[in-house]
Amino acid sequence: MISEVTGIHRIRMLYLQLLYRCNFECLHCFHGKRLQHADAFTADEAISLLTLMRDQYGTEAVTLLGGEPFVYRDLTQVVQYAKRTLGLGVEICTNGYRIERRLTEIAPDLDLLRVSLEGIGSTNDQIRKFGSYRSALSALEIAQHLGVRTGATMTVTSRNIEEVLPLARVLQGYGVAQLKLHCLRPVGNAAAHPELLITNPVAYTRLRGRLDAAHLEIEVIVDEDLSEDGAPQACLPDGGPVEIERIEADPRGALTMSCKAVGKDSHAFWYDKLADHIAHRPSPTDELTLSVPDVVYGRV
Repeated sequence: MISEVTGIHRIRMLYLQLLYRCNFECLHCFHGKRLQHADAFTADEAISLLTLMRDQYGTEAVTLLGGEPFVYRDLTQVVQYAKRTLGLGVEICTNGYRIERRLTEIAPDLDLLRVSLEGIGSTNDQIRKFGSYRSALSALEIAQHLGVRTGATMTVTSRNIEEVLPLARVLQGYGVAQLKLHCLRPVGNAAAHPELLITNPVAYTRLRGRLDAAHLEIEVIVDEDLSEDGAPQACLPDGGPVEIERIEADPRGALTMSCKAVGKDSHAFWYDKLADHIAHRPSPTDELTLSVPDVVYGRV
């Protein structure tokens, strides 16, 4: 269905939100009240969608998210099927809170563990959860011992922008390969915390300058939104691309091709879990927005 409507025949990666449920209530979480919803993929539904994406769109990798994927009961089953049966690359994005036992179970089938952090020590804990900073670093250390490649994410806010470089250096010391920096959007929980928003976009220019001058060993990937002018609008052109980097499925089955739609219902496709197929449900404008490129600093 996606190919017929858009002309897109290959989607390299599926971002699969397995469930909304989480053991954190982060101040900036884009899910907001949806964290209380019971929507989730069953193991069979997740496996069916992964199989469909591989067979119909040549998908070669999956990133498993939530909510918190490590509270998902059937995580091991989904990870093992994705890797052993479908041959997909498997990445998990997690808060890293008390995941040691399950991480040890899935380590042989995991290509990348990406842990979310929002600064150093108390800065992180005030945004995420008390004790989460030490727990996240412990998870990274255990992953390294298990031979699992690690990465991290950070949402840049007024409270932590000065700690981007210090955090990058801490992560570098833990052998973390990559840090992704995201722009805070005023949706979900963040809508109730406007004090976290960056009000002077010149701060992004200064941050980029410091990153460029730091010559870090860790690779730092920066959202294009983190600039004085914001990200350019990059919509599907006439005749569109035949290949895109990613598509994201939320726990209800809604599909979107852009992180710009996160926290909204601006999607054009749904995965019908019962019928195991993708249906077209256009928005009023039927406009598909694609992600814009990121900027990379440092090196692995």
